[in-house]
Amino acid sequence: MPFYVYAQDQPDVADQLEALCEEHWSYMDGFDSRLILRGPTVSDDGEEHTGSVHVVDLPDRVAAERFAREEPFWKAGLYRDLTVVAAEVLLRRETAADVPYTLVIARWTMSARASGDAEQQGLLGAEPDSRLTFVAALVDDGATGTTGVVAAVRALPDEARGLVRPWADRLAGGRPMTLTAQRWERGGRH
Repeated sequence: MPFYVYAQDQPDVADQLEALCEEHWSYMDGFDSRLILRGPTVSDDGEEHTGSVHVVDLPDRVAAERFAREEPFWKAGLYRDLTVVAAEVLLRRETAADVPYTLVIARWTMSARASGDAEQQGLLGAEPDSRLTFVAALVDDGATGTTGVVAAVRALPDEARGLVRPWADRLAGGRPMTLTAQRWERGGRH
C-alpha cells in the first residue's frame, strides 16, 4: 500500500543536511523499487531545502513509520515534524528534472458520513491538466474515506493551487479544507 511521508526541516539545518546527503540517498536506494514519488520541498525562491516528501509502497503503516523514522535526516534530529498517511494514487506521470514544480496538499476533517473512495467519485476517469504529474488521495487508516489529497504540479504555487482545487473539492465532498502549496523538486541521485 502506498504511504505519503512528509518530514519538515528544523530551522537552520542546511549544512547538516548536506553532510548527510549521501547517507540519505543510500538509505533511499534500498527502497528505490518502492518509491513512487520523492524529493525535497524548497523555499519559494528554490534556494533552501524545507522538507522531504516520499510516496512509498510498503506493506502496512508499521513499515511506513519505520521507513520514516530510520531515515538518516530524521535520526539525526534534522526534521521537526513527520506526517505518514496511507495514499491512493490516482494519477502518476513522469516528472522532469530542472522544471519548477509545486506540491499542493489539501486536508479536511472526516465527518460521520464517509466520502467514499476516489474511484466511486469518478476521479479516475477525469481528464486532468497535463501539468498535474502526480495526484493521490490521502486515506484514513480506519477506511472511512479520504482525508486529503497531495499533488505534484508542473507550475508555480498560485497556479498549482487552482489546478488541484477541483480534485480536492470533489474528494472533500463539500467539507471545508486547508489547501497549501510549496515548491518541490524531483529527488534522487544527481
